[in-house]
Amino acid sequence: PPSWSSARSPTARGTLRTCLESRLPCTTRVLVVWDLCHSAGSVEIALDDANVDFAAGCTYKYLNGGPGSPAFAYVNARHLDGLSQPIWGWMGRKDAFEMAAGYEPAAGIRGFLSGTPAIFGMLAMRGTLDLLEEVGMTAVREKSRLLTAFAVQLHDAWLAPAGVTLATPRDPEQRGSHITVDHPAFREMTATLWEQDVIPDFRAPHGIRIGLSPLSTSFTELYRGMAAIRRLLASA
Repeated sequence: PPSWSSARSPTARGTLRTCLESRLPCTTRVLVVWDLCHSAGSVEIALDDANVDFAAGCTYKYLNGGPGSPAFAYVNARHLDGLSQPIWGWMGRKDAFEMAAGYEPAAGIRGFLSGTPAIFGMLAMRGTLDLLEEVGMTAVREKSRLLTAFAVQLHDAWLAPAGVTLATPRDPEQRGSHITVDHPAFREMTATLWEQDVIPDFRAPHGIRIGLSPLSTSFTELYRGMAAIRRLLASA
C-alpha cells in the first residue's frame, strides 16, 4: 500500500518535516507518495536523488499559478512499466485517435494522463517556470529563509508585546515559506485586513498564516502587512 508523506508539512503551523529516507520503505514493499504542495517553488527538491516513488503537488501556491492552475504528478521511472492509474481518459490512451474499443494506456508517464490538460492554466505557468530556471532554486530558497526570518523578527518586535504567539518553528530548517501567528482576535481581524488589501489566511482556532512566495513577495510588502496587523491590534 502507498504511504503518504509530506516533503514540507501542509499544516497551518508551518513545520517543515523532511520525509523519511524513501529507500527504507522499499525494503518493506511500502510505496511512498510525497506531497509537494507547500514545497514546490519554495524549497529545493530532488526527487530522483531521494529515490521517491511518487509525488503530487499543485502550482497555485509558491509557483504563483493562481486559482485553477494545473496540478502535477511524478512517477519514478522504475514504476512506469508495471503500474497504471485508474482514472482513464482520452489523453492517456496508447493511440488517442484510434477510437478502438477498450482501453490500452500509453507507455511511460503519458499513461498517467486522463483528460485534456488545462491549456490556459499551463500557458500561464511559463513565466514562473522560466524565472525559476533563470534564478535557480538555491536563490529562491535563500530568499524564502530571509523572508520568514524577517517575519519572525517583526513578530517579536511588534506583535509579541500585544499577546501574539508564534506557532511556527524558529529554526529556518524546520519551516517552509510561511509563518503562522496566533491571537484570539485574529478570526474577526482577518476580514478587516482583507478590506485593507492585506490578504493572509485564517487558520482555526485563532491563527493567521502569512504565506511568503519567494518569487513574488517583497520585503516591503511583508513589512506593510505586519504593520497592518500591529495597527489593528493596537486599536482593538
